[in-house]
Amino acid sequence: QVQLVESGGGLVKPGGSLRLSCAASGFRFSTYSMSWIRQGPGKGLEWVSSINSVSSHTGYADSVKGRFTISRDNAKNTLYLQLNRLKPEDTAVYYCVQSGRIGATTSPRGQGTQVTVSS
Repeated sequence: QVQLVESGGGLVKPGGSLRLSCAASGFRFSTYSMSWIRQGPGKGLEWVSSINSVSSHTGYADSVKGRFTISRDNAKNTLYLQLNRLKPEDTAVYYCVQSGRIGATTSPRGQGTQVTVSS
């Protein structure tokens, strides 16, 4: 049974940073591409970033490119998202999913972690 448990969210001021983590279990994490998606207040699900199984390829939405960094530790079955230079429009619940970019927003997701950017 696939389990994805996100953590690391919180309240941060504009310009601040956070590091999100996603602990994965129930599948061979090291063989799957993974993604982060988010859902802002009153908005639909939005793809944020993806990484392939061996970390040789990453992709980012234009809205976060240059500010967010996705990474993974296959030995720890953990996916990360470093969020820098945060903006109020980054406020959302962030989810990790067992998927590459295609299909990310329709994949099963965990409970997510709330990121709120506000002064």
